Amino acid sequence: MTQKQRILIVEDEEKIARVLELELTYEGYETGKAFDGGMGLQKFQEESWDLVLLDVMLPGLSGIEVLRRIRAGNEQTPVILLTAKDSVEDKVSGLDLGANDYVTKPFQIEELLARIRVALRSNQSQDTPAHDRVEDWLIIGDLKLNETTHEVIRSDDAIELTPREFELLAYLMKHPRQVLNREQLLNAVWGYDYYGDTNIVDVYIRYLRNKMDKPYEIPLIHTVRGVGYVMKESK
Repeated sequence: MTQKQRILIVEDEEKIARVLELELTYEGYETGKAFDGGMGLQKFQEESWDLVLLDVMLPGLSGIEVLRRIRAGNEQTPVILLTAKDSVEDKVSGLDLGANDYVTKPFQIEELLARIRVALRSNQSQDTPAHDRVEDWLIIGDLKLNETTHEVIRSDDAIELTPREFELLAYLMKHPRQVLNREQLLNAVWGYDYYGDTNIVDVYIRYLRNKMDKPYEIPLIHTVRGVGYVMKESK
């Protein structure tokens, strides 16, 4: 019998937490609940979870602080933020701290379930034993990316990327010299029909450039004005 995947719901609005519990149970997940940040962090540390739904505005420890502490000792468990804030900057700050995704309240349960499935699939692929996978380096110029080991190397320098930055860079490198618009990148990297602001793509492109383009002589990510972005060696 297949073991059920376990999702921890950290949400101080009990009605929302109950709805999430019922919907996730119906979908075949096993759930746990916590109504404040301290309780959520304690439950996360004491038990094994496959994914965390984490409200940003919590009594006690904030959701961002809970996320920070989770990521201090655990880089793998997917975390999806639940937030009432609607600015790109607020969402990006959470993602930059290590969240895998976010959902803005009020949200459609079907959209949340789709994002949960994507996050769980992504985490499972990373957990596959190395001997069951074929090492595969993507190479453009002096930049190398290994999807098996999640290594990114440029000019012999190891580059640290967040999971979302890694996925975006990998997709760009799989389509060299192909101009990709923001909608293509959203659908491919975020993995679902995205209802948010496509500015999130620009934000992550900037993050990538700061880490793997600006320190080096030759830029690899180029903007095609009015269209999107392209990965290539020359301008």
